[in-house]
Amino acid sequence: MSYNVEKSETEWQEQLSAEEYAVLRQAGTERAFTGEYTDTETTGVYRCRACQATLFESDTKFHSGCGWPSFYQPISDTVEYVEDNSHGMRRTEVRCASCGSHLGHVFPDGHGTPTGDRYCINSISLTLEPKG
Repeated sequence: MSYNVEKSETEWQEQLSAEEYAVLRQAGTERAFTGEYTDTETTGVYRCRACQATLFESDTKFHSGCGWPSFYQPISDTVEYVEDNSHGMRRTEVRCASCGSHLGHVFPDGHGTPTGDRYCINSISLTLEPKG
């Protein structure tokens, strides 16, 4: 896959902290209920921590109780979907469409959202740009 933002693994390691690299570039997961944005209600735009691409608007964020920030839809065409059959589960991984970094997973479990989807995203994969 070709991305707008491409760097060598060495460049990613130099740019990101060890924890950020483990999640964003190695598809790790931060511990539930520990992330910076899990309960944040600040109005703004969420961006990819690796490349700063705009991913989610705060008005699509909701409290799902899953332990990670949850959104019901990304901004159009900002993420890509990859089948993930790791850990004995069948899931859909969500990656940044600009740089290929791992963000989290999407689950079609309803939660009463307008789309019926729950994007369960690692806080460490995001930065929040508050709206004035």
